[in-house]
Amino acid sequence: MRRREFIALLGAAATWPRGARAQQKRLPSIGFLGTSTVSASEEGQRLPALLQRLNELGWVEGRTVGIEYRWAGGRAERVSEFAAEYLRLKVDVIVTYATPAVIAVKQITSDIPIIFAGVADPVGTGLVASLARPGGNATGVSLQTTDIAGKRLELLREIIPSLRRLAVLANVDSTNAVLEMKEVEAAARALQLEILPLEIRRADEITPALEVVKGRAQALYVSLDPIMNAHRVRINILAVGARLPTLVPFRAFVQAGGLMSYAPSQPEVFRRAADYVDKILRGAQAAEIPVEQPTKFDFLINLTTATALGLTIPPSLLARADEVIE
Repeated sequence: MRRREFIALLGAAATWPRGARAQQKRLPSIGFLGTSTVSASEEGQRLPALLQRLNELGWVEGRTVGIEYRWAGGRAERVSEFAAEYLRLKVDVIVTYATPAVIAVKQITSDIPIIFAGVADPVGTGLVASLARPGGNATGVSLQTTDIAGKRLELLREIIPSLRRLAVLANVDSTNAVLEMKEVEAAARALQLEILPLEIRRADEITPALEVVKGRAQALYVSLDPIMNAHRVRINILAVGARLPTLVPFRAFVQAGGLMSYAPSQPEVFRRAADYVDKILRGAQAAEIPVEQPTKFDFLINLTTATALGLTIPPSLLARADEVIE
């Protein structure tokens, strides 16, 4: 009896490492693709919000789920490379953000579910068939950027009552940016503003574009795009040098010296993206999970930049801001 038990124990011990490795291989996996950043530290509040919510839902990195991180640094070709890598790694779900990145990932795989943590117009850009029934392998949270352009311009008008000419910096190779520019133009017409379009395709075109509007525009609207995000510090420095108050996409731009932003709360969007990941990992189909729209918006003002530009922010506007950076 003891001999049989000893042999059984030896057999179990011999097979344990292989069994453990097999168990590790069965761990669900997430591919997180940072599109306009080069490291986790540049993600700001986004990645921590995603991970915190995943933990709350029972997905603990290294224990109940594996996470593969990649950082594209605003380079479109890297997004496609990493998407192909995720395909080889056979991750269970990919999480990314920004319309160009989601489109690029979707071109690589039609099988792996893609959760977008914020795209401006998923229906208009063809990422989903409808908000209620996405119909493909992508779903997530819409940033509603095209729906809030008018609100942004109204806030900017409160800071600059004499505003008549607005420059719009946009990457015209980005479907999202083109749609956003059209919405801005429509909102500008309603406010009787003249639009000066600054169309770029590469980062090295940013400086020449801003040189063109020196002394012509009274403010600068920066569209949402990975190129803009990757070069937000340079854009803000150039804008201040050109005496152009900036209306920027979200919090990170304001922290980098932009004047103001009004946008969906980034932490909230990424927390909600984690809910989508949870559903996918528990067996739901991306095609059947409705796209959500944001309910929480953040209004930020950089008072230091306002002072540098010689602007006085109305106290009533400061009181309405969610955050004032000094």
